[in-house]
Amino acid sequence: MRRVVVTGLGAITPVGNNVNEFWDGIVNGKCGIDQITLFDTENFKVKLAGEVKNFNVEDHFDRREAKRLDRFSHFAIVAARELMKDSKLDVNSIDPTRFGVAVSSGIGGLQTIENNAQTLFEKGPDRISPMYIPMAINNMAAGNIAIEVGAKGESFCMTTACASATHTIGECFRIIKHGYQDVMIAGGTEASITPTGIAGFTNIKALSQQQDKTRASIPFDKERSGFVMGEGAGIILLEELEHAKKRGAKIYAEIVGYGATSDAYHITSPAPDGEGGARAMINAMKDAGVNPEDVTYINAHGTATPLNDKYETMAVKTAFGEASKKVMVSSTKGHTGHLLGAAGGVEAVACIKAIETGIVPPTIGYKVKDEECDLDIVPNVARKADVKYAMSNSLGFGGHNSSILFKKYEE
Repeated sequence: MRRVVVTGLGAITPVGNNVNEFWDGIVNGKCGIDQITLFDTENFKVKLAGEVKNFNVEDHFDRREAKRLDRFSHFAIVAARELMKDSKLDVNSIDPTRFGVAVSSGIGGLQTIENNAQTLFEKGPDRISPMYIPMAINNMAAGNIAIEVGAKGESFCMTTACASATHTIGECFRIIKHGYQDVMIAGGTEASITPTGIAGFTNIKALSQQQDKTRASIPFDKERSGFVMGEGAGIILLEELEHAKKRGAKIYAEIVGYGATSDAYHITSPAPDGEGGARAMINAMKDAGVNPEDVTYINAHGTATPLNDKYETMAVKTAFGEASKKVMVSSTKGHTGHLLGAAGGVEAVACIKAIETGIVPPTIGYKVKDEECDLDIVPNVARKADVKYAMSNSLGFGGHNSSILFKKYEE
């Protein structure tokens, strides 16, 4: 089996429009949640979201190109450009057929779908944009990135709701590990802060209706009342170790484990006791050949919904046993909100930066202790630590669970 390392990072988030801004915001407890500005919320119960701020699309694309891409693709391409620059990967010096792209999205071009549905109802079918389908479908973030960078290997989009990006990174790890590709751009992107996106998640009772932005997304807090929608993209470059060493790449971390399971229980509720999530974590550790006590930090799914945080706590206890009392656990969704299909990509970047910098990000907004969520959740203030292994968990509607495990790189 080949070793797989991380050699590039890209992110655009509610707390920063590149990796350095994102990480600085996370470490310093910045909250990216505020009033929704992307549409008029007068008739909506939910008023808050984690929007990407100060993002002028024409700073990144010419006007014609900008109009031919949905917002979720804008984010993905901008993050991929940052990643390519960061990685210093020269596509002309590698085999492009061994270079692939897998960037997920939970929903895809939701704003494009809404706009064209309105056009259909108001003006009829002949007025639907010929770019409607190429802008809306989930795979177009991956497709557009592959076209831009010249990656001719495997290109795909996994959609497993909120587990999409973590599943994608895990599958790309396997693809390289087993020799099918040498390099993969992997992660997720999402732009679902739209009228139907907010209304749909509100009516399924998933979103917090809290008006105070400091008490809206509060993972593991006893007063948590639902998640807050976020948007953005998180993408990493995975590369076979010898391929990376040969070109003198900077190695951020090694990815060593991946576990994926299904609850086979309910379309929205996690399985009781977090049974499926526990198996995903156990499988990731088995894949890496590590024991629970070896893991320093877990970036939890931690959505701030009553059931998720309770059951994820139980899942960690099941998977880690006695080690669950010592492992540091935090949710960065207090900073960013929940980026749905992009959450695992952004949170993978957070795990990698924790390993690189020796700083464990905090769970911000935490005030009221919940006896059922009694892990070490690193409340409110970042913590210095030697992070050797960092795990990222994602749990999606439909019962999809995925866990990936990163390790500090050693020869």
